[in-house]
Amino acid sequence: MGEWSFLSSLLDKVQSHSTVIGKVWLVVLFIFRIMILGAGAEKVWGDEQSNMVCNTKQPGCKNVCYDQAFPISHIRFWVLQIIFVSSPTLIYLGHVLHVIHKENKMREHTLTHSKTGIIKVPKYSDDKGHIKIKGDLLGNYMTSIFFRILLEVAFIVGQYYLYGFIMDPRVVCTRAPCPFTVECYMSRPTEKTIFIIFMLVVSVISLVLNVAEIIYLACTRSTRQRSKTHKASLAIHTRSNGDTLM
Repeated sequence: MGEWSFLSSLLDKVQSHSTVIGKVWLVVLFIFRIMILGAGAEKVWGDEQSNMVCNTKQPGCKNVCYDQAFPISHIRFWVLQIIFVSSPTLIYLGHVLHVIHKENKMREHTLTHSKTGIIKVPKYSDDKGHIKIKGDLLGNYMTSIFFRILLEVAFIVGQYYLYGFIMDPRVVCTRAPCPFTVECYMSRPTEKTIFIIFMLVVSVISLVLNVAEIIYLACTRSTRQRSKTHKASLAIHTRSNGDTLM
């Protein structure tokens, strides 16, 4: 788990700048993907190539059969999936930290030049570093979720086309230098199938959470704009009534 500590520390900073659904997505990512992958899946797979048994002793045959069955190992595939799916969130975090740093400088400038009479009020953050997800930040946040959805779907489809969702205990290979049609047998296929299905279910749950979050943000934004429009029309109506009375 040591190699995941840096990514985990970065993603942990995103929690305070996310919605409730976004925080649930991060919990799923931490516990059911990173921790399970680091603690359990790597031990189940291990050195899969050396554990594969083929019905020939031809040098190099086992290597090409393993390469045919697994162009990339499941563990490395899931590691890439976690890194790619997390990347849009890290880009959003960079934007948030930049905004907080910029607005903190604005506060310092306001304190030192308060006598000028021109006071700029920070738009996104407060004194404690808490941000409001609106404006450009909201757009960046929704864009990051949209790319997370695309990447999640791409990896699910990619896994299906690479090896499917069930570990076949037998691999049939006809590549050179195999002298004939060779059959190779995988170790612990049922246990590996359970892990594959588990990681697939977690991917689908993450995908559903992303879709739910983007719908929630779109509804919140629409409600906020409708409220602003209603307040503006109410103010105009009140002003026009006041002018009529005068």
